[in-house]
Amino acid sequence: MPAGFPAWDRVYAFFRRWRDHRLIAEFHDRLRGRVRESEGRDTEPTAAIVDSQSVKAASSVPAATRGFDGAKNINGRKRHLIVDCLGMLPRLLARHRRIRLVWADGGYAGRLVDWARDKLRLALQVVKRSDDTRGFIVLPRRWCVERTLGWLMRTRRLARDYEMRPATSEAVLQWSMAMLMGRRLARGRLTPPGTAG
Repeated sequence: MPAGFPAWDRVYAFFRRWRDHRLIAEFHDRLRGRVRESEGRDTEPTAAIVDSQSVKAASSVPAATRGFDGAKNINGRKRHLIVDCLGMLPRLLARHRRIRLVWADGGYAGRLVDWARDKLRLALQVVKRSDDTRGFIVLPRRWCVERTLGWLMRTRRLARDYEMRPATSEAVLQWSMAMLMGRRLARGRLTPPGTAG
């Protein structure tokens, strides 16, 4: 812990309380609405982009909540991230009933498309790269979630999953996004109205 902080167990007690009472999620969601407004958008998104990321797990992560990603040769957890077109983190459908379209990669194809349509009334549109394409290519809409995953990996605590509980991992992701959104809002305030930024 930084020198000015109380003992780690006191800091963790506050974190745990905020996580368990969903205060971190509430703080995150309010900031997301403010960022969307500052970008000239409605506070509620109508479309989202989903992707996953396999992250190595530390020895503290229980076997019941980890697995092996054979494609990436990673023993850990898979994070599924849903973002809006600005790269923020909406809690899909439970809080954003206006979302009707979700873009995803080929890993989400198949029965999930039908299930999303029939059970959630969502159009899940798979964005695939062409079979003859080599190397890196920016895919429409999917770049938003890829960019957000890149932003999150700048947070050292997220480069590997250390958390025993998936809820703690989610809370750490939300804290990281809250810091990013706070910086984004602060940058907007530094530019006087009517001037180029």
